[in-house]
Amino acid sequence: MGEAPAREEGTVTRSAEYIGSFPVDDRCLDDQIEQLHKHLKSLKRCKRSRPVCLKFSIKGVKMYDEDETTLLMAHALRRVSLSTARPADAQFAFVSHNPGCIEVQLYCHVFKARHARAAQFLNLLLCRCFQLSYLEKHPEEAQEHSAGAAPQRNPSLLNHGFPLSVSALVSFRRAPFRGLFPGTKKHEKPIEQSPANHDEVFTSSPSLVRKKVIRTKVLRSGAYRSFTFTPLKQRRVQEQLCASQEKDLNRVPVTRSRAPSLAETEEALAQAVWCWDGIAADSSYALLADDVLGSYFLCLNPKKQSKCGTLIVRFPSGLITHLIENTRKGKFVLEKCKTEFNSIAELLEHYTLTQDELPCLLSCTRVNHCYEWEENSSKPADVKSSNKGKLKSTRKKEP
Repeated sequence: MGEAPAREEGTVTRSAEYIGSFPVDDRCLDDQIEQLHKHLKSLKRCKRSRPVCLKFSIKGVKMYDEDETTLLMAHALRRVSLSTARPADAQFAFVSHNPGCIEVQLYCHVFKARHARAAQFLNLLLCRCFQLSYLEKHPEEAQEHSAGAAPQRNPSLLNHGFPLSVSALVSFRRAPFRGLFPGTKKHEKPIEQSPANHDEVFTSSPSLVRKKVIRTKVLRSGAYRSFTFTPLKQRRVQEQLCASQEKDLNRVPVTRSRAPSLAETEEALAQAVWCWDGIAADSSYALLADDVLGSYFLCLNPKKQSKCGTLIVRFPSGLITHLIENTRKGKFVLEKCKTEFNSIAELLEHYTLTQDELPCLLSCTRVNHCYEWEENSSKPADVKSSNKGKLKSTRKKEP
């Protein structure tokens, strides 16, 4: 495998040390995760390793040598079943079939990172690849945000190619007239004094004002209209413009606030994985029900000060919702729990290591919901339903 790496968009490269792989028994999902972590714990002091370079994308995971000149291993993302990590031991691992192999045997590939945060970042990268791959295959389940209604304003005739004289007649009623009319001399007394209050303008009758202007012979009869008058033709034109503007508002496309991507900072990447960014809430709930025990879905509510979000966790009894409350001191605390934290990230990290009042630990392991058991799928459109059936059948049966 002497292929040199090509520069690909949407690919994130990270270095690690490859420990090796071991076969994974075909068990139910929860028992499989328990077996994986026991085996990973036994490998934490393994001294045999090889420096490698990992490249993550929504197409899959590639492993090159340290110099990024030789391709050592390539896994299509649809053949990777799950991703996990043990930050305490700086370990990262994923379970997949061997490339190009039609056998059903799964293998766990284990990597050693430089430190705990690096191992956690590698796991977040692959988990985010799972989510982006799901979005690509199921765009109808994307979380959509309205682009926002266009500002309400009256249509301008000048914006639609009308001459200035026509626009001036319409805009004549914008504000009361102040100063001298054209053609009057400076020594002549102005027709009307500028009112001290804007409300005084509306006390004088528009018809009286019109008569005074006509007597001065500055403007001919019919040339001036009051601020409440709109000629019939101009009124029809404005109605047509308003109607066309309403149609344009209805045609405003529904778009996402931003396109989900893989190249994120560590904090943004973590929040995207926790919040299942880009996937609709209903779909996230359904996917969470088929994920590993202890997996969670974070819903943030930045507008609410006392209750800043909710944490939906897959416990043995099912999906349970916990409120994340914000104390008066600015701390974060989980509902019905006593321990306070400085940030939500610190809260999640604590309950990943310590169970406390929760039924089980939170898990950083995530299932690939686009995973394909067979090497060549004849019906790619049915991958979603077949995967859910596979995951449900592998879940531990509850009494």
